[in-house]
Amino acid sequence: MANFFKKLFNSVRSGQSVIGIDIGSSAIKIVQLRREKGAAVLETYGTLALGPYAKREIGQATNLSQSQKVEAIKNLMREARVTSKDAGTAIPFSSSLMSLIDMPALDEAELARIVPIEARKYIPVPISEVEFDWWVIPKQNNLPTEYENNKPQTETKEAANFGRVDVLIVAIHKETIANYNAIISKSGMKSSFFEIEVFSAVRSVLEQNLEPVMVVDMGAGATKLYIVESGVVRGSHIINRGSQDLTLSVAQSHNISVAQAEELKRSVGLGISEDGKDLKTVIETALSYMLLESKRILESYGRKHNTVVSKVVLTGGGSVLKGLLGHAQKEFGDTKVVLGDPFSKVETPAFIRGVLTETGPEFAVALGLALRKLQEYDRG
Repeated sequence: MANFFKKLFNSVRSGQSVIGIDIGSSAIKIVQLRREKGAAVLETYGTLALGPYAKREIGQATNLSQSQKVEAIKNLMREARVTSKDAGTAIPFSSSLMSLIDMPALDEAELARIVPIEARKYIPVPISEVEFDWWVIPKQNNLPTEYENNKPQTETKEAANFGRVDVLIVAIHKETIANYNAIISKSGMKSSFFEIEVFSAVRSVLEQNLEPVMVVDMGAGATKLYIVESGVVRGSHIINRGSQDLTLSVAQSHNISVAQAEELKRSVGLGISEDGKDLKTVIETALSYMLLESKRILESYGRKHNTVVSKVVLTGGGSVLKGLLGHAQKEFGDTKVVLGDPFSKVETPAFIRGVLTETGPEFAVALGLALRKLQEYDRG
């Protein structure tokens, strides 16, 4: 088995405070934690909109250069008074490949020979151009409750008890790794690991549930769907629409600027403004495709695996929209819908607890990275 991710996940001990950094398309999020008396304690956190760096409005997706991202990170670290340089960094789901493939139940040595060959069918570039790893995922009746060392539990000898096994393959283009490494380094930090954002989000918003749960991560430019069962990501999907599409719909419907629409969306949500602008109808219409597609994926997984997805967890900056939770609950029917609360996993000052509960979903990935980094530090 390739050992790239093992090397990538090795711990670095250089201080008690650690940070997780999530470089999104519309904003950068950062969380700094420390370990105190066995508990993870929040030291600082912050977010910085990237739209102005691309001469676009706040909330809009961007495609910044490396130097622009470095400038933004430095500004955020200064504004949030970040002191640590020890980081864990997210790789966007869209910049990675993750697939669950069905394979014969062979011993590990034979799988090590066959899996890279089979994986070429799923990786659209030469395998020499990517960093690649894989794990055998335990069968449903033998699943663990969470990742050991923050990656999937594996089967080797146990696999021989079954005719077929599921193999999770993960690939990240080498250029992507090099680019993010350069950004972090030029920002004055050192990242001991780069983790696909799905694993960071799952770590921060899910408990050790055995039953299937869907995580809906609503970003500015896209919405990511992850189905997690017993700590294993068993399904993933990208919807190429996000919160900026809601803003654009508001702007077009009411003939106002994108900046005005974004401000109105954030303050009113699924409601009616003081001057009578109906955002509820406009936003619900724009949301319909995203929610219907999410529900379709959820129901398809249930039919395929003869199970029921017990809960939907909303995360990402788009999920904090006022009124979204109630509307989503109506769309998903009997399936319970909740807002992710990543800050519930760390100790925080009581006077900002309410604010953190409201804004928490936006920091799911960054906090999940910081938790991972703390675990590495603890293991020494």
